[in-house]
Amino acid sequence: MNANVLLLPGDGIGSEVTDQAAKLIRAVAEIHGLDITLEEALIGGAALDATGEPLPEDTLAKCREADAVILGAVGGPKWDNPDASKRPEQGLLDLRKELKLFANLRPVRLHPSLAHISPLKPEKLENVDMMVVRELTGGSYFGAKDLQEDEASDEYRYTRKEIERVVRLAADMARNRYGRVTMIDKANVLATSRLWRKVSGELMAKRYPDVAYETMLVDSAAMHIITNPSRFNVIVTENMFGDILTDEASVLVGSMGMLPSASLGEGRAGLYEPIHGSAPDIAGRGLANPFGMLASVGMMFEYSLGLREVARQIELAIWNAVSSGECTLDIGGNLRTDEAADAVIARLGEIHTEKVAFI
Repeated sequence: MNANVLLLPGDGIGSEVTDQAAKLIRAVAEIHGLDITLEEALIGGAALDATGEPLPEDTLAKCREADAVILGAVGGPKWDNPDASKRPEQGLLDLRKELKLFANLRPVRLHPSLAHISPLKPEKLENVDMMVVRELTGGSYFGAKDLQEDEASDEYRYTRKEIERVVRLAADMARNRYGRVTMIDKANVLATSRLWRKVSGELMAKRYPDVAYETMLVDSAAMHIITNPSRFNVIVTENMFGDILTDEASVLVGSMGMLPSASLGEGRAGLYEPIHGSAPDIAGRGLANPFGMLASVGMMFEYSLGLREVARQIELAIWNAVSSGECTLDIGGNLRTDEAADAVIARLGEIHTEKVAFI
């Protein structure tokens, strides 16, 4: 197969983990005889410095032509000016909007050997395996904004179409997991949440009677993610709630550096990134955990390139490296960023399968 993958290193540790993503993609291509072209472009603060725009037109054009996009991270204290008309993070928001990426998938799964790093007791962490499906292009993040000297406002808006398409995706995923969806809202206060509850309830009853469905208020969900995380299977929720809850859920697995994500739209092209930020405090020191990025590459092979077996091999290679203690400082190891990635790539070469499944 042939594929064109665009790399957007961005800011802070973004370039460090993106370098490891490129190494992994090249290794997979060599192992399986794939023809994958890698190209690089600017986004975020790096793009602002070079072009004056957080998402240059050249970058956007390359994203539209790519089969998949890998993103490192955006932002940092250098550009942290609340009065600035253009900020690095706007580049990512605009990219999601321009590529029509409406759903962000964030799997949360704990490796048994990392249970001692989590702030939760081991018994609370048994059987944690959730997928959070976050709506990505609506809500307050994309509504009209007004900032005055003494007041400010953010428009909070959702449509039936926006809700239906992301709930449908979550329900389809649940059918291939444990058949259970939890829709999280704030319907006791927000009109948008009441629309979410109405639309999702109608859709689930009509098209997914075989999938168990429940609703939960976001404050209650925040509590249950800590006190009883294994009760969740597939979570679907609006943009801001999903952003906050997945960062909360990252503590379950011991480090935010472990978690990948995939942003998907109507087509097969997607945007793949670890959920951590640019971490300027450790940038350039070789301390960044690359596993979230490497797992994001695995999601790319599954969702955009249709190679589910390759994705499983990458997941297993990461799993085996963690089991052997071949990891970075944040999860109890002593390897540098590149060394941890090399350990995964070495284990990937040891994993033999008879056939790569094209789906």
